Amino acid sequence: MKLNLFSTLPVRHELLKSIAALNYETMTDIQVQALPHLLKNRDILAQARTGSGKTAVFAIGLLNKLNIQSYFTQAIIICPTRELSDQVATEIRKLASTIPNTKVLTLCGGKPMGPQLASLRRDPHIVVGTPGRILKHLKIKTLKLNKIETLVLDEADRMLDMGFYDDILKIIEVTPVSRQTLLFSATYPESIKQVSKKVQRDPLDIRVESSHDIPEINEILFEVEKSHRIEMIYKIIAHYEPESSLIFCNTKQLCQQLATELKQYNIHALALHGDLEQFERDQVLTQFSSKACSVLIATDVAARGLDVTALSAVINFELSYDPELHIHRIGRTGRAGAKGLAISLFSNTERRRLEAIEEYQGAQIKITSTDTLSRPIDFKLYPPMVLLFVNGGKKEKLRAGDLLGALTASDSIIASQVGKITLFDKFAYVAIDQKVGKLALDILSNNNIKGRKFRVRRLN
Repeated sequence: MKLNLFSTLPVRHELLKSIAALNYETMTDIQVQALPHLLKNRDILAQARTGSGKTAVFAIGLLNKLNIQSYFTQAIIICPTRELSDQVATEIRKLASTIPNTKVLTLCGGKPMGPQLASLRRDPHIVVGTPGRILKHLKIKTLKLNKIETLVLDEADRMLDMGFYDDILKIIEVTPVSRQTLLFSATYPESIKQVSKKVQRDPLDIRVESSHDIPEINEILFEVEKSHRIEMIYKIIAHYEPESSLIFCNTKQLCQQLATELKQYNIHALALHGDLEQFERDQVLTQFSSKACSVLIATDVAARGLDVTALSAVINFELSYDPELHIHRIGRTGRAGAKGLAISLFSNTERRRLEAIEEYQGAQIKITSTDTLSRPIDFKLYPPMVLLFVNGGKKEKLRAGDLLGALTASDSIIASQVGKITLFDKFAYVAIDQKVGKLALDILSNNNIKGRKFRVRRLN
C-alpha cells in the first residue's frame, strides 16, 4: 500500500470525494508528514514554502471534524494579506464542495463592512481573514470565536514582519484553550518559536523543503555598483527575455523608482508595495497574473499572497538581509517541474550578505561577468495581453461566461485570444490579446451584456 495517497487517510467519505474530484492523488511532503498527526488533533508547527500544499493540510483537517449541523464558528484561519485570505478561502470551498451548506466567510480590510455584517448575522462555520478586520469584528461583537475548535496562523512569519504580533495575541485570547492550533511559516526565525511557545501545546515540529532542497534553479550573480543597477536590470531582461519577472527590492521607495525608470527603457513594469490602496493593489496583481504586465517590482511583504504558478525569473535588485528570505524569494521560480532563473545583483559592500546566503545554502554561488550579457539594441518589452476594466461584477450577476460570450459572439475574436477573466463584487477584469485589444474594448463598450451596457476602459 502506498502511504502517500490521500485515499489512505482516515477522513470522511465526502472529503475523499472532493479530493478525488480535484485530482489530488499523491500527497506532498508536508501533507505526508502533517496530516496523520493533525487528524489526531495534534498541534502542528510547520515550516514549508509557498506552493508546498500546506493549505490543503489545514483545510482537510478542519473540514474533517466540521459539524455542519452546529451553527457556530468552528475554525478561523488568520492570514497576512487579503490576497492570501481569498486564495485560502477558495481552496477550502473547493474541498468543501461535497459537504452541503458549508459556510466559509472572508473578513479582510479594504472591503466595506456592510456585506460582512450581513453575512455574520448567521455565524459562518469557517472564517478566513486578516488580523485587523477580524479584531474590528470582535470589538463590535459581530464575530464570536468562543467555540472554535481549530485556529490556523498561515504565513506567520510575514504577519510578524508586518507588526501583527499583538493583534494575533488579542484574537487568540478570546478563543478556547482546548482549541487545536496550527502554525505555518515559510521561514523559521526565533520569533516564530516564541509565538509557538505562547499559543501551542506540545506541537509537532515539521520542516519541509529546507535550504538544500531548492527546485532546479539556475542561480546567477552579477557584481554591480548601485549607481549602475537600473541599467543592468534592463540589460538582464533584454538578454534573457523572460516572459514574466518578479524583481525584489528592500524598500517601497526603490520599487516605485525602478518601475518609473524601466518605463523609460520601454519595459512595462508595475510596482507593488505598502503605499498602494487595496483597489490599486488588486489591479496590479491582476495585471501581472493575467500577463498584462511582464515585470512586477515588489517588497518581500507586498509579494506575499502573490499567486503566479509560471514565473520565468526572479531578480534581486539587492540582496536580502535574511538568507532564509533569499531562499524564499528565488523559490518562487522553477515550480511545477519547470526550470527556474534567479538573478541577484550585489556590490562589494554586500559581501557579508552574500557570504551568509552561501553559508545557509551550503554552497558557493558563481559570480558571472557582466560581459556575458549581450548588448541590447532597441529592445522593448510589452506584455502579450492588455487588461480591460469592466464597471460591473458579481453584484450585477455578471459571470466570466457572459464576458467571454460577448467577446466571441461575432467571431471577430476567438476564445483563445481571451485570457484570464477576474470577477470582483462591483467590477471585473478581462485579459485580451494585444492584437485585438482595441476591438475587444469596442465590443464590450458598445454592446449589451446581460441586457445592459457597462463602462469599459483599457488599463495598459
